[in-house]
Amino acid sequence: KESVFFFFLISAFFLSLVFLYFWGEAKNDYNDFDWYTYRSLGYWFLWSVLILAVVAVLFTYVALLVVLAVCLLSEGQQLYLHWCHKVGTLVVLVLFIAALAALSNLWGEEWSAVRLSFQVTAPYLHIGSLACMTLLSWPMALYFVRMNKISSQLIIAGPYLAVLLFLYFIPLGMYSPCIRQEGTLGAKPLLIGHRGSPMLAPENTKMSFEKTIENEGDGLETDVTISYDGVPFLMHDGTLKRTTNVQELYPNLTNANAAMLPWDLLETLNAGKWFTKVLNPPFSSMGSLSAEDQQIARNQSIPKLSDYLKLAERANKTVLFDLYRPPKDHPYRDSWINRTLDVILNETTIDPKLVLWLVSDMRSFVQTVAPGFQQTQGFKSSVEELVSNHIVKLNLPYSQMSQHDIRMYAAANITTNFYVVSEPWLYSLAWCAGAHSVTTNTVGMLKRMDKPIVFQTPAQYNLMWILTDIISAFLIALIFVLHW
Repeated sequence: KESVFFFFLISAFFLSLVFLYFWGEAKNDYNDFDWYTYRSLGYWFLWSVLILAVVAVLFTYVALLVVLAVCLLSEGQQLYLHWCHKVGTLVVLVLFIAALAALSNLWGEEWSAVRLSFQVTAPYLHIGSLACMTLLSWPMALYFVRMNKISSQLIIAGPYLAVLLFLYFIPLGMYSPCIRQEGTLGAKPLLIGHRGSPMLAPENTKMSFEKTIENEGDGLETDVTISYDGVPFLMHDGTLKRTTNVQELYPNLTNANAAMLPWDLLETLNAGKWFTKVLNPPFSSMGSLSAEDQQIARNQSIPKLSDYLKLAERANKTVLFDLYRPPKDHPYRDSWINRTLDVILNETTIDPKLVLWLVSDMRSFVQTVAPGFQQTQGFKSSVEELVSNHIVKLNLPYSQMSQHDIRMYAAANITTNFYVVSEPWLYSLAWCAGAHSVTTNTVGMLKRMDKPIVFQTPAQYNLMWILTDIISAFLIALIFVLHW
């Protein structure tokens, strides 16, 4: 019975390790996860950070039990854990099985982030795995020499050696765009502020875009909605509840669609006070605001599209925006694109070359009216189709990052932008893969990077993993000889 329970303990350990790695690499998308939960629950909370803390505690608990088990087994003793630890282990096992199943069903695309992360972390995971296998060789060797039958020795040593050989040779199948020859690294990707700089100022406000400009960002990204009386304004959410004080001023409009409200009402709302609330910060890793910035943030309002374009024009920054079609019964339901074009072309003097036009609807008409716009598409297509539609840029989620595709599109003079890339490891990967630009929440931090955090030549990488394999094999052989 104790031997069977040891299997449950090891299973709980590996599942918790997988989930901890998964959730650790998902940090780039914590804000998205919290926003999804906000839409479901109706109030804002940093659930992502709470989950990380709980997972870390449970993993530590199970890891300590595993260490205890290995120590006891290395001395030839049974595990004999207390019943409460057995119950706890089974609870952890069931919890992580359910959590992985739920996330795979509801947030399955995040596994793409895990897949991409291996291109950065694989060399270090390889070293860590071999270190664990080397430590495990001590109890394995002890049990191996105590067995009197060859069949028993094979049962003990067979799976261990199979895993060991797999780890020794797995680097042959590893791939990373950051393992390349010196001098072949391309230019650093340009940085487009995602709704401005949402870690430094309230998203989609004048202050937020000014912070991006201060940090020398290369472009500004936003979301555009059209009010009931035809004024395009900046707003990401469907309602005003999260980023304005609508609940305080107009409680009956808290859950109303923002596009169904007139501009004279929208412009009375405060769009910055929510950002300064200590108990409900939008991001877990935000720095503290100065007293001056707090005062500026508290006085932000909802900007019009024209304000945003004029700001970009003065700073000579490219603009990229998602344009939301108004809901049914909206006066501009069918003329939303015409109204937006009217604002861009007639209410501002921005250089058309600075506008990355993302909307696919009526693209031919837009090309006729505004031939200077940089036509941008939000999904992959064949090069021939993109060229025929005059697409010069792709705006893709980072999960679709592929060095092969980036090079293929670049050969046809089509650049690639990935969103939302906020973690240094992911930005490093985009840099190594040859991305032209990224949309990010952390313009200031990524701007300070002067090289990818991981960059090795093939010779350096081969030397590292071969030396690791040799040292590990020598130590394991020495341990088995000593026990023998």
